[in-house]
Amino acid sequence: MNIEDLLRETLSDMAHEEQPPPPGWFFQSNRSRSRRRGLALAAAAAVTVMAVGSTLVVQGLSSRAPVPKDFTAQGSGETLAETKQGRTTLTVKEGQRLAQILKQLSTATGRPLVEFKRAAEDGRALGLPAYAKGALEGFAFPATYEVSPTSSPDELLAAMVTRFNRAAEDSNLVDGARHAGRTPLEILTVASIVQAESTNKRDMPKIARVVYNRLNHKPEMKLQLDSTVMYGLNKVGIRASNEDLKSRSRYNTYARLGLPPGPICNPGADAIEAALKPAAGSWLYFVTTDPEKGITKFADSPSEYFKLIEEYRRTG
Repeated sequence: MNIEDLLRETLSDMAHEEQPPPPGWFFQSNRSRSRRRGLALAAAAAVTVMAVGSTLVVQGLSSRAPVPKDFTAQGSGETLAETKQGRTTLTVKEGQRLAQILKQLSTATGRPLVEFKRAAEDGRALGLPAYAKGALEGFAFPATYEVSPTSSPDELLAAMVTRFNRAAEDSNLVDGARHAGRTPLEILTVASIVQAESTNKRDMPKIARVVYNRLNHKPEMKLQLDSTVMYGLNKVGIRASNEDLKSRSRYNTYARLGLPPGPICNPGADAIEAALKPAAGSWLYFVTTDPEKGITKFADSPSEYFKLIEEYRRTG
């Protein structure tokens, strides 16, 4: 059944429910119907997402306001702006955590943050792919969205998932992951690390290669990334303290082998591409030697790595 038929059938079912269901109905286990409705709601939200240049217009299902033909996307420095007919333009930047995005959406719409947190918990209704395992982190795609006053939290988040699904299809994420011997979620997790650790997109394929080289290293080698530790502690920053490194979080890649259990932020298309197509090289280390200028250097051996650390200290 295609998405149009699914939506049509579900809306038809709902239209024929003229009388409120009996109280016991809410406690019955009717999984197929519940799932179908969740998918239909995601589809309904998806069809309200319209492209205007590089901007996605998200209108509520009850909205009938026309899309402005002369609208252009805001620049990367603009994160929030008022537009025609009461809509708000919202730019979600690459690398933001879900918690940050939900706060941004709450501010943009004036709706309580708790409504967005509640909506984010229902992955099935948002149209998340099965490999997301119901978690929205990593799947709230960074882009520019024009938000209608009638847009609900469910519709807004479903629009972001719809935009992610489009990016996943454009990058051939599922097939690319299979060819790499990884799951799509693992690739997206690598992409989120690349996004968090990179100061510019030029270095992203190299950083992805460092991640894979460490994952594949014999004998086994830990990733030892501050970004994952800080995410697990719900802290913001680029350097983990010695106390932070004692964390028992599953995201502490200094203490645990392998990838963390899921994405640590919401990566953009460049980071996803880098995770799928890492650069060729034998690097095992990287250091951002000059954060202000965005200069990152790479090393193959511990001795070279320590030299880069010293260079970073001199620059800092």
